[in-house]
Amino acid sequence: MKKFAMIGAMLALSGCVQIDNYNDVVKAPAPTGLAGYWQSEGPQSAMVSPEAIATLIVTPQGDTLDCRQWKRVIALPGKLMQRDEDVYNVTNKRDVYAIDREGERIEYDRMTLKRVDRPTQECADYLEKNPLLSPLP
Repeated sequence: MKKFAMIGAMLALSGCVQIDNYNDVVKAPAPTGLAGYWQSEGPQSAMVSPEAIATLIVTPQGDTLDCRQWKRVIALPGKLMQRDEDVYNVTNKRDVYAIDREGERIEYDRMTLKRVDRPTQECADYLEKNPLLSPLP
């Protein structure tokens, strides 16, 4: 029991963000320059295959879509959350990923994504059938 208490205390002190209920997360608007389409460029070590593609879509109102594809499309809607100066994407599956922006690139879930003009066709097809709550950028 002491080990579990110690691990819990270490996680609490390490700055990890834990979400117990997605509906309780307060959606934050996208910081200046974050709204838009972001996509992985080339092979990423965090992805399952060099051919895999990650896309993050962010609306100005703070709705998001984390869309990853390789042999199939896995798309998770979410919303931005702000804690102090840090911005996170919280998916409806309660996954929490920090977003760090440097110009036209972001660091997201151990990947580097660059700004693009539009999502992949597969992610666009998903959005057509499952639109986000707020309009796209």
